[in-house]
Amino acid sequence: MKAIVQTAYGDPDDVLELREIDRPVIGDDDVLVRVRAASLHPDVWHTVHGVPYVLRIMGAGLRAPKTRVPGTDVAVHVEAVGTNVTRFRPGDEVFGEIVHGNQWRNGGAYAEYAAAAESGLALKPANITFEQAAAVATSALIAHRGLHHEGRIRSGQRVLINGAGGGVGTFAVQIAKAYGTDVTAVDSADKAEMLRSIGADRAIDYVREDFTRSGERYDLILDIASNRAWSDCKRALTQDGTYVLIGHDHFGASSNRWIGSLGRFLTLLLRSPFERRLPGLHAFKTPEGDPLAIVAGFIEAGTITPVVDSTYPLSEVREAIRHMEAGDARGKIVITI
Repeated sequence: MKAIVQTAYGDPDDVLELREIDRPVIGDDDVLVRVRAASLHPDVWHTVHGVPYVLRIMGAGLRAPKTRVPGTDVAVHVEAVGTNVTRFRPGDEVFGEIVHGNQWRNGGAYAEYAAAAESGLALKPANITFEQAAAVATSALIAHRGLHHEGRIRSGQRVLINGAGGGVGTFAVQIAKAYGTDVTAVDSADKAEMLRSIGADRAIDYVREDFTRSGERYDLILDIASNRAWSDCKRALTQDGTYVLIGHDHFGASSNRWIGSLGRFLTLLLRSPFERRLPGLHAFKTPEGDPLAIVAGFIEAGTITPVVDSTYPLSEVREAIRHMEAGDARGKIVITI
């Protein structure tokens, strides 16, 4: 099969190659899938570059990636199933994550075939394309967890989403609206029209207006862009509001090369017992229910529509990663296979 192979850590132009390799072999609990589309996420950039360095000891591989094929999010046809698999059968249209949980390692999505655990997949909603479905899993799950589990979102709240125009943000806007909230979306001016089209009640250009100094107060701030300090963001919260940090580090530009954004998360966690507006250890508990199934339900109901900025063929993964790194994508970038 054809696949993008990562030979080392470094610049995509130097370490990624399109090659012919063997198809993966599946275990009893796995599913062999024919990949139709896969998407990009900042974690892919980190695993290709091998930074922050802590990811290498968290399963990625010390000197070179243990798994040679990058990518985690897919939309696929099921090709074959292991003997213990009960939810899927050959021919099913499925989407989800090949690697879930710790995604600081390669998953194998940028290939014609991949092996995936049954638990990370769900049936693809019939009302979206494979390209749209490939854009969903990681970004939508991060958005839903941040809003619902960590942010404790409720109908009638005022919600601000900082960095609303990217992959996680476009899902967060729509999920927040699905829960009956008033949504303010913060991003660049050229994304304002798109953000209003997916449900944002208002859009703020972060270049022209600092939401932390506007005098407005919000019940929940989902900070994806992570370009404002907690000391600034708390000015924009109500007394009973909640601040949730997603921790985008702008492809290494705004974080420590050794531990990335983990230091900022740890600092907020240590402060949380003394500041009720910060989520505490409860944020690390496993959410009830199947979050991917919840997101799929929103999509089937037409409440959420994945936003796809652009598509690239498998042979142009390196170009797609450079596009993502530029930071101007509206929604997700997708690889067609």
